[in-house]
Amino acid sequence: MNQPTTSIPVQSPITTQRVTAIDLVRALTMILMIFVNDLWSLSGIPAWLEHVERGVDGIGLADVVFPAFLFIVGLSMPFAIDARKKKGDSKSQLLMHVATRTVALLVMGVFLVNGEDINGAATGLPRLAWNTLCCISFILIWNSYPKDLSRPLVYGLKAVGIVTLLTLAFIYRGGDDATPHTFGPQWWGILGLIGWAYLTSGIITVLADNKLTSVVIAWSSFAILSMVSHAGLLPQFLRFIPEPILGGTLTGLTLGGVVTALIFKHYRSRQDDRGLTFVLLGISAALIVLSVLTRPYWGLAKLGATPAWLFLCSAFTILAFLAIYWLADVLGKANWFSFIRPAGTDTLLCYLIPYFAYATTNFLGIHLPEFMLIGGVGLLKSFLFAILCVFITGWLSKIGIRLKL
Repeated sequence: MNQPTTSIPVQSPITTQRVTAIDLVRALTMILMIFVNDLWSLSGIPAWLEHVERGVDGIGLADVVFPAFLFIVGLSMPFAIDARKKKGDSKSQLLMHVATRTVALLVMGVFLVNGEDINGAATGLPRLAWNTLCCISFILIWNSYPKDLSRPLVYGLKAVGIVTLLTLAFIYRGGDDATPHTFGPQWWGILGLIGWAYLTSGIITVLADNKLTSVVIAWSSFAILSMVSHAGLLPQFLRFIPEPILGGTLTGLTLGGVVTALIFKHYRSRQDDRGLTFVLLGISAALIVLSVLTRPYWGLAKLGATPAWLFLCSAFTILAFLAIYWLADVLGKANWFSFIRPAGTDTLLCYLIPYFAYATTNFLGIHLPEFMLIGGVGLLKSFLFAILCVFITGWLSKIGIRLKL
């Protein structure tokens, strides 16, 4: 969720903050996320594209997108930390940065989650209006304002965003009329879950200081924790730890990205693409074997965040990253993906765009004809919608709206 650069280099040095392949695989993942999140509007589409229901052993395309994004969060982490070190950040400053980003993600996640269960009549706002006001507030608070913009104006805009969120939290009522509830974490939401995984992985990565062995031990610990959790063997005294951390799986996904990034940095420093490829292919194969071995015990499921899901989706993301790396960085075809660049460089803003799109079409009374919401035509519609969100993100970035946590 970094700011965009002016162009995509053919091959980024490993010492820079941005790595082309990471941006591109993040962009493709975000496009897939918007695409699968829009499938609710369609009918007559293949079941394998959608989420598998809770309790069912199996995954669909939609079930591999979120773990891929978590993995990529970890994949970019060592590069982002190195970049901040070069600017002079101390270890304590790095940890504070991790903490502040986590708070931002948790706040956004909780506000959007409350919108899912909002009682529009009791709150005085329908769900789409709630989501729109929340997203506008997020932008006002966390926008990367131009340095030449008046500081009082910047602080004023941030204050408007904060006051708006506080007001929304105060007036919020959720549930039905018989059993209403006030504002609170119903669950953490996608952004909140990313926040908890980012917090744990960020602290470990900062303290590990690029030591691969330390991060591998941490990843192994969380993979084991995932299995222990699903086996029901967690001690009661640990229950105070937030479940997204205590469950092990989500942090395991993010730490897997950190491990991959450190391996990538090692082999790229030697310009050994062949060695990098063999090692990552070997790791992917081992992860697939682990998925097969653990599936009979706890199943393969996103909604259960099972160990098999952790291992298999980690393998898929490594393979996707490796393929994009060869295509974009080694073979120099990064320009093929230039049109989706905003989804990889201003990812958080891109994630918020659909909330505005749904509210706008509802407000304007725009309804697509039925034939555009069925089967293959409907899938094309959802894909084009995802691409449109990317173009809108790019346009907003050009006029100075860029979210930076």
